Amino acid sequence: MSAILTEKLTGPAAWVASDFQGDDSWIHHVSLEDIAEIDAALAGVREMGLRFPKFSKDDFPLNGFQARFADFTKELEEGRGFLLLRGLPVERYSQEQINILTYGIGLHLGEPVGQNPKGDLLGNVMAVGDPTKKETRVFETNLYLPYHTDPSDVVGLMCQRPAKRGGLSSLVSVASIYNEILENHRAFLGLFYKQYYYAHLGEGTPKLSSLFSYNEGKLSCRYLRQYIELGHEVMGLPLSAVEIEALETFDAIMHDPKLRMDMMLEPGDLQLANNYAVLHSRTDFEDHAEEEKRRKMLRLWLKMPNARKPGPEFPGRNGFPVPASVFA
Repeated sequence: MSAILTEKLTGPAAWVASDFQGDDSWIHHVSLEDIAEIDAALAGVREMGLRFPKFSKDDFPLNGFQARFADFTKELEEGRGFLLLRGLPVERYSQEQINILTYGIGLHLGEPVGQNPKGDLLGNVMAVGDPTKKETRVFETNLYLPYHTDPSDVVGLMCQRPAKRGGLSSLVSVASIYNEILENHRAFLGLFYKQYYYAHLGEGTPKLSSLFSYNEGKLSCRYLRQYIELGHEVMGLPLSAVEIEALETFDAIMHDPKLRMDMMLEPGDLQLANNYAVLHSRTDFEDHAEEEKRRKMLRLWLKMPNARKPGPEFPGRNGFPVPASVFA
């Protein structure tokens, strides 16, 4: 087992909401020159007769972005753990072009990984599921999406269309949650390092993982309470009263308005967040009646070349295996 971190975390990853009052340095705007380069890359893919996802990073050159992409990769792992790329002109592109653009940026940052057993490399985040059915994923509804981490190093969310009302994106720093636990709830600390059974819809037997891991000087977090509760239900191992109390405490801290960073994603925004360092959420929303106007996000999961290495009690996870047929 990794050591239990007993000192408060400092540095840019330990942010709170007030740190961003008057500070929008986390937003990175694309320029007209950037858009021209993107258009040229899209045209090149079309001229080669390639389609998503059957192309490589070299097939989608973005040379003018390379310095920023290097900064993005560092910021996600060593900095705040999140950023926003703003101004991608999605309104001028077809769906295929938006898919190529989102996936192409992912290729320049890391390795896109599968998001389900089918090996989908982009997820359509839309309200298309029946919220009354247990097997429906929450991201497929317009319901509140609880704070959680995804099973990849980094998650990207490309906004194509916002909702008619609501759908606010929210982030919270794992380091700040941890610092609050250390200061006011230290008695629960060991329970967050023990392994729980996590279920993941689309998989078989729930897998064991701790909630926190401290290894090689870095803290990692994996959390989605619904999957912990479901995992223990499937395994026939009910959570104890003290474990439930610990999770209730964790939830209360992560919902503290003083900690969270809220943003309304606009068309052409690409939000990127480190799944070990940041929890993300979304408020409920009201959609448009017309299908072509309904809220739509594209989700991207990335395996990163500079990702931290959690301890053995926190098994590595980067999506699902991608069948060879996806690239055939």
